[in-house]
This record gives sequence, structure tokens and C-alpha cells, in this order.
Amino acid sequence: MHNITRSAKTIVLALLFFFISNTVLSSSIFIPMDAKSQSNHLKAYGITYFALEKGLNVHWLLNYQGGSFLISDNEELRRELRIRGVSFEVLSDSRTLAILEEIESPSRNMEAVILEKAPKIAVYSPKGNKPWDDAVTLALSYAEIPYETIYDEEVLNDALVLYDWLHLHHEDFTGQYGKFYRNYRTTPWYIQEKAEAEALATKLGYSKVSEQKLAVALKIRDYVTGGGFMFAMCSATDSFDIALAAEGVDIAEPMFDGDPSDPGYPSKIDFTKTFAFENFILERDPMVYEFSSIDMTEKRRHLEKEADYFTLMEFSAKWDPVPTMLNQNHTVLVKGFMGQTTAFDPSTVKSTVLVLAENKLNGEARYIHGIKGQGFFTFYGGHDPEDYQHRVGDPKTELELHPTSPGYRLILNNVLFPAAKKKKQKT
Repeated sequence: MHNITRSAKTIVLALLFFFISNTVLSSSIFIPMDAKSQSNHLKAYGITYFALEKGLNVHWLLNYQGGSFLISDNEELRRELRIRGVSFEVLSDSRTLAILEEIESPSRNMEAVILEKAPKIAVYSPKGNKPWDDAVTLALSYAEIPYETIYDEEVLNDALVLYDWLHLHHEDFTGQYGKFYRNYRTTPWYIQEKAEAEALATKLGYSKVSEQKLAVALKIRDYVTGGGFMFAMCSATDSFDIALAAEGVDIAEPMFDGDPSDPGYPSKIDFTKTFAFENFILERDPMVYEFSSIDMTEKRRHLEKEADYFTLMEFSAKWDPVPTMLNQNHTVLVKGFMGQTTAFDPSTVKSTVLVLAENKLNGEARYIHGIKGQGFFTFYGGHDPEDYQHRVGDPKTELELHPTSPGYRLILNNVLFPAAKKKKQKT
């Protein structure tokens, strides 16, 4: 009787996964993502994206061997795995079913999430070479995930509707040119950047760069609330929210926009307009390389590099698959790294926003996620996960030297997130 019951359960489970994934795979490609089994975690994301482009069945196995991938077998896929140096295993149908059965168990904090399509990716970035690089474009290029670059003109002409995923990196949406004034105002690149920004604002019909950047921020806001996904790092996180909160208020000093800021402007800031932050204090001094009290960079000077790690929070894979997906990794401790905006003061993070990772030693939020309207956003503090204190003009990181980077994995989790068949978060 026991054997009959067990057999019946197995048959039911097989039928269940038949309807979930449209097919019971005769054989599957298993891509492990734990520290021991995978030699190139970052390129594994590119392989998964490749499989989605080819229309293969893909499951993301949350919390199973570091967030592994299960893909329907295909000779072209096997060849691509070998070329890119990604570790994999070919599984029989019985082994595939055993893994899915284990994941389905109510006692296991695991979930098999179906990935449905390859998201179309846009990177918001100015044209030409800049004196800094972008961790996301480095990750996308290394993983061989295609993306398109857009900037203000395209955003203002409603090009965002063409994309599933938008990345913002080293950008200042407040019109203060990154608050680089004190250290770089006499350098050729700063002078050129300012002149180009002013010329673009004029071309697009705005009298000030701050007004044009606000218009761009509002378009991005509408993109997210309409169902888009936005991923921001470094100064694009807080400067974006500050621009939204300061809509209709001049917070820029004369060296930035040619006229004084509004008298008493701190009292005119509207925190109800922001995505993630509230109750922050703006930095009014143009000689200070900081936007507001959101950022924790100046509050962590006592923190030694060797002790600078942040912890990924644990969530229920079955009940909260979204944050679980974004936190998939082969370690729960990730090396810290700095940026213009390094981390977020928890007292400024809205209660509706989920903290995905925190530096417990310094009491700071490093990685946060939220819902805005029908869309999603993730803010990730810091500039480059494999360059602790990246400075203007420093050479870019060579990801060939960091193929298993946990910090870069978090970026690529977000890239795949729009591909997932969503389940409503329960908590």
C-alpha cells in the first residue's frame, strides 16, 4: 500500500510539472550555481538568456545549489556552454523529476520559477567615453547579454516602452553635475560634460539642465509605474528620488544653473513623490561631494576594508519568490564596495521598501527593492562590486578575473528578473 501511494504521488507530481512547464523533459541541462560546482557564475546568466532567446524551457531553481538553472536539453546549448566555459550536467528525466520533487516539498525553502522570455534591456547612458565605467554594462558584456544604450532624447521621445528592463548608473538627475564641482570644476572633462549637458537641454527645449533631467526622471517614473523594471546603482539611486521630490523646486546653486536656489527649499521637498526614500536632508553646500543624508559614505569612515561585508537577507522561496530571486547567490556574505552613493541610511528608507541586504556592522542598507504602481525597482549601493574604492579615471574591472563574483551576481539576478513568471508576494 505504501509503495502504491508513493507511486501515485510521483505520477501526480509528474503531471503537475507537465502542465507547469508544458513538457516533461526527456533530458535536461542542469547548470549548478553553488561555489563548489560552478566555474563561471556570471556567464551562466548569459547562457540562460541565450536559452530564453532560443525558446527553450527554463526553470530558475531558487535556493537549490545557489540558485541553479534547469533548461531543456539542446545540442546547440551544450555547444554554447562548452564555448563559454560554464559548468553543466546532463540529467535524465528521472533525475530531473527527483530534483523538482525535492524543491516542491513544503519542508524545503526552495521554488522552481519558470522563466518565460528574454527581456529587452536598455542602459541609460550618455554617448562617448566617460571618466568612469559602469558595472552593469561590464556584467552584460562579459555575460554576453545584449543591450541597447539610450539617453535623454530617446527617453523623452517615449522609447522606454520598447524595453522590459532599464538600468541607471552613474547619473545625476538633480542637474548638479554629480556634485563634482569642488575637485573637478577646472578639469577638461568636467567643463566639457557641463557644456554638452547644457547644449542638450537647449536642443530639447529646456532652459536648464535640472529641468531637462527632471523631465527624464518623470518619464522613467511613468515607465516603472506602467509596469517596467528599473535597476539603479551608485548616484542614480538617490539623485533620482531627490529629483522627483524636488519637482518644481530649484535646489541648484548658481554655479550649476546660473541662478540662486529657491529660498527655504528644504521645506518644499515632497517625499510622497519618491520611490524609496523619505525624511532625508539635502546637502546644500556645492563644495561637498554628497547629495543628501540618504548616503552612508561619510558615516562609515571607521569601517575597515577587511571588515566591510554585507549580508543577504533570507526570504521564503515559496511565499516570497521575488526577493528570493533577487538574492540568489553562492554566499550570504558579499564583499562591500564604495561609490558616490555607497549605502543607504535605513532611517531614510520607506517602510514599503524591502531591504534585501545590509551591512550589520555599520547599520546600513546596501540593496533594496520595491514596487511602484505596476512595476518594480531595485537600488544597489556602490559603484563596482570588484573595485573597493573606484575613483574617477581608474581603469575598468576585468571580469575575466572575477567570473564567480557574488557582487556582480546580484546585478545579473536583476537582469533575469523580468523574465520570470511572477507570483504575487505574500509578505
